[in-house]
Amino acid sequence: MARSNQICLFVCILLFVYPISLFGMEKNAGEELYKKISISAKGLEKRGLIEALQAQAGDLDWHGSKDLQFTGHLRLITQGKQTGQEGLKLFLLRELSGDIYVLSLPTKTERSKLQSFYSGLEESLSNRLIFQVRVKSAAVNNDTYTFAQFVQKPRQPVLDKVFKICIVLMLFFVMIGMGLTLTLKEFALVFTNPRGIIIGEILQFGIMPLIAMILGHLLGFYEHYPFIFVGMILITATPGGVTSNLMTYYAKGDLALSISMTSFSTVLSLIFTPLLLGFYCAGVPDIAIPVKIITQTMLVLVIIPLVIGMSVRTKWPELADKTTKIFSLLGIIALLFLIITGILGNLHAFADTERHGILFYTMVFSLTMLGMITGILFPKLLGVNNYQTRAISLESGLRNATLAMAIALLIQDLMGDFYSSMFVTSGMFGLGMYIAGLLCIASYKKILPIKTEGSN
Repeated sequence: MARSNQICLFVCILLFVYPISLFGMEKNAGEELYKKISISAKGLEKRGLIEALQAQAGDLDWHGSKDLQFTGHLRLITQGKQTGQEGLKLFLLRELSGDIYVLSLPTKTERSKLQSFYSGLEESLSNRLIFQVRVKSAAVNNDTYTFAQFVQKPRQPVLDKVFKICIVLMLFFVMIGMGLTLTLKEFALVFTNPRGIIIGEILQFGIMPLIAMILGHLLGFYEHYPFIFVGMILITATPGGVTSNLMTYYAKGDLALSISMTSFSTVLSLIFTPLLLGFYCAGVPDIAIPVKIITQTMLVLVIIPLVIGMSVRTKWPELADKTTKIFSLLGIIALLFLIITGILGNLHAFADTERHGILFYTMVFSLTMLGMITGILFPKLLGVNNYQTRAISLESGLRNATLAMAIALLIQDLMGDFYSSMFVTSGMFGLGMYIAGLLCIASYKKILPIKTEGSN
């Protein structure tokens, strides 16, 4: 009954989020400006724009400027080294609404007074910040830009610090909880009965990201909304989670196989998640995947706590059994925390129906459904019995959405994801997979019948 209430709660959140998307929002000029400057930095057009903006920022007369305070992020655009020149750097300030300001660095005469406001800029690129600036518009190359100068050092909101710390700690302890349920026998199944796991991992890390890539190209997300495309690859490149084990239990599938697949894919994700993101997103315009940061995140938030949990279970099995329920509850709380706070913090993203409209929600639901359908067809073609196919199907379509959302939130500011599209994609997948999972479980009795429930 508790599990049913949990699923109903997720559905209610989905029904709450979807109407928000019906309120339109105009395309933001800030994003277009950001792209324009980025293209210039790559030397594709107006090669001198970066230099011109820097020169104008240094010569600007701030008399008649107006003071402004807003919450947003720093952006850094770099232009590669040229012959006899150092690489150029241009800092931008972006409001949460998407408006862009060119940051004016202090001149020699201003450095003694303003230098402290500008210290540690690059270290602050990944944080949400509160800016107090004075702004003024000026024309550069016949276009109007708004420039900003700090009047106080930017500061990170306290709640934002707490939020990021909570994300890290909650996911860390959730993965410890997963480790508390595992022993080496789950991994030993790879060697004693490898066929089901091998097929499942091919589907998880081979077929599913390929489906996401094809779908992203066919529906135009790759070209028009690249961060949604990255989100599609991210969610399909993450391992399975406890949700797939829960669904397999209700589906009366091979639970031992499901747990072993989740365990094995979690370990493999240290390699495959950053590798697949780097491979499929290598050609996405204006996007560079921080593979090193993602790998470090996977190591710290997935592998290390998993090993800690397994070690505790090996040494103190009774303690592990007593605390497993607590950590399972924490997993539910963590997912709800990420979804609810993420939605409330990014309502402007859901209001963008051009980006997150009917096509987007259809794509997300189709992605998880295609995973489960492929997870039926592929194993059946290879002669896998229905009992194991139920587990493989659910493992293919259901992913660790908590992990995907955490990664998206930790890297979105660094990558310049203006509308938190990676998080929204992962979060909507996390909601949609429950509905898709229930539909598949209901259909298994007809399409994947088993003579004796729980037998091989």
